[in-house]
Amino acid sequence: MSGKQSAGLLLFRHTSSGLEVLLGHMGGPFFAKRDTGAWTVPKGEYVPGEETAWDAARREFQEELGLPPAGEAVALGEVRQTGGKTVTAWAVEADLDPATIEPGTFRMEWPPRSGQTQEFPELDRVRWFGLDRAREVIVTAQAAFLDRLVEHSP
Repeated sequence: MSGKQSAGLLLFRHTSSGLEVLLGHMGGPFFAKRDTGAWTVPKGEYVPGEETAWDAARREFQEELGLPPAGEAVALGEVRQTGGKTVTAWAVEADLDPATIEPGTFRMEWPPRSGQTQEFPELDRVRWFGLDRAREVIVTAQAAFLDRLVEHSP
């Protein structure tokens, strides 16, 4: 495979309203005013050969949410996003309180060509979504993970 590789964990839970998934809203100025297509599986990049996708998914979950991942994982496979990045994900059943997250941060020049560097959260908020709403807001290619989760859920 060529292009960037990313791996992540999709938390899910069963509620009286049905299956819900935990998604993160991408941080930084490019996504600040967007909702549709700005929510993602908590994930991050890795270099194959230096780290396995599974190890990267667990590391990135810890970095992006500030909490260790726990639970049995179900492989959801890979998707290729429009920018060319390949994302590998696993589903883990858990009931995390979004108020407990401590997101990791990244630095970038902002505003562009200003010479000023600012720090932004990798995920500026995390929320549970029912599957229908999740399909509306998740990065388009990642919707396949929701379908695969349903196939594996009782």
